[in-house]
Amino acid sequence: MKISKLMLALAAVGAIGATKAEEQHPLLVAGSSTTLSGYIDTSAIYQIGNDAWPTGAGGSFRAFDGPDKWDGFNLNVVKLSLEKPLDEGQWSAGYKVDLLFGPDANYYGSLLNGGGASDFGVGDDFAIKQAYVVARVPAGNGIDVKMGVFDTIIGYEVFESLNNPNYSRSYGFGLEPTHHTGVLASYHVSDAVSLSAGIANTYSGPINNRLTAGGLTENEELTYLGSITLTLPEGAGPLAGSAIYAGVVDGIAGAGTHVPGVAQTQDTTSYYAGTTLATPWEALNLGAAFDYQEDGFAADSWAWAAAGYASFGVSEALKLNARGEYAKGGAGSFGLMNLSGRENELLGVTVTADYALWTGLLTRLEGRWDRSLNGSRYGTVQTDRNLLTVALNMVYKF
Repeated sequence: MKISKLMLALAAVGAIGATKAEEQHPLLVAGSSTTLSGYIDTSAIYQIGNDAWPTGAGGSFRAFDGPDKWDGFNLNVVKLSLEKPLDEGQWSAGYKVDLLFGPDANYYGSLLNGGGASDFGVGDDFAIKQAYVVARVPAGNGIDVKMGVFDTIIGYEVFESLNNPNYSRSYGFGLEPTHHTGVLASYHVSDAVSLSAGIANTYSGPINNRLTAGGLTENEELTYLGSITLTLPEGAGPLAGSAIYAGVVDGIAGAGTHVPGVAQTQDTTSYYAGTTLATPWEALNLGAAFDYQEDGFAADSWAWAAAGYASFGVSEALKLNARGEYAKGGAGSFGLMNLSGRENELLGVTVTADYALWTGLLTRLEGRWDRSLNGSRYGTVQTDRNLLTVALNMVYKF
């Protein structure tokens, strides 16, 4: 099976589910070639069987398809992107700006909306998702350095639902940071090895966020990022072209990241490992991901999640995507209530039919089942261990 290097790189960092790239339209801005692209993301979600869920509940594993969107129609988000990508020159330079409009924009904290997130009930439905400048340093094969606000470097799934195999996000997605304000360097060692490393203000949180916790040394107040991508060569036989990715983000979360206005003093660490596997059948793609987070929502807290992915192309217009996942964490993890302080243990199965009947329009029908395997329950009355939703997701790309 032939897989381009670009697709492998995207799959390694979480975009394996993309069926089509966003269209890009050339513009002329200040004498430089700039592209404009984006999408409009909408949904309709119906929750089956449990009427006890309060609005806004659901925790981190229901980041974009929680109770506030159930039993009705939703505008999720509108994204506009302006980009001048790097060219082949040794001293190439460029930039990228991603702007978000709509309810899902509140997932990203920025100084423009008070650093709020939708979980906190704060925000004005606008966010700067990314805004950075990038330059190539002509050393070795070329070191690409970006500075500003950029997406986190770990994770199998991404914010953009159309670039994921499923509409809803996985348990692991909720254990990862979202974005960073800092600097990131990437180096392509060879066709088989790529590296990245960076430094940021905080583990996550609002743009330009600063720590307010006292008693920390200068080094402890920074966040460190690192990742490696390995691509198996042609000599690997049936697995040739498969990608293996590993990354870590370590730093203090910053003020207001978990609780508005409250400084966070614990050092939060996220570890990630993922793979996309080539198969002898061109229509079949497989993947797997593992996330582990320490001190993510409180001191001495922990949580981890593992997921397996399969995608099968039935025809040019129809693709079936499946995700099975298991997660476990200490009391209070994944935003769930607990009985007697027990650990949370979750099982999830998601099946998505991805069909493209119209040019530029991605249409998906999805069923998702979550089950609590121990003391935690869904909802305020703590009576139901099962959660079942059906969703229709329509995204137009331009």
